[in-house]
Amino acid sequence: MKNKITDLNNHLFEQIERLNDDDLTGDKLSEEIARGKAISGIAKDITANAKLELEARKIAWEWNREKGDLPKMLEAE
Repeated sequence: MKNKITDLNNHLFEQIERLNDDDLTGDKLSEEIARGKAISGIAKDITANAKLELEARKIAWEWNREKGDLPKMLEAE
């Protein structure tokens, strides 16, 4: 997967634009709200994962450790 945090940011702003559509009403609005909540939930997971990776990199850098010294799940490419 080649998505970046900037792509996530774009998706979030696109969702805001869809929710801001004055012509969206009734069931369509409800569907878009549900979609927005799903996107928001996934976005929180993605940002939490990115924060974990950043923390792992910071710790490795602070301790002058090589990539192989970290647990596999915390290693970045």
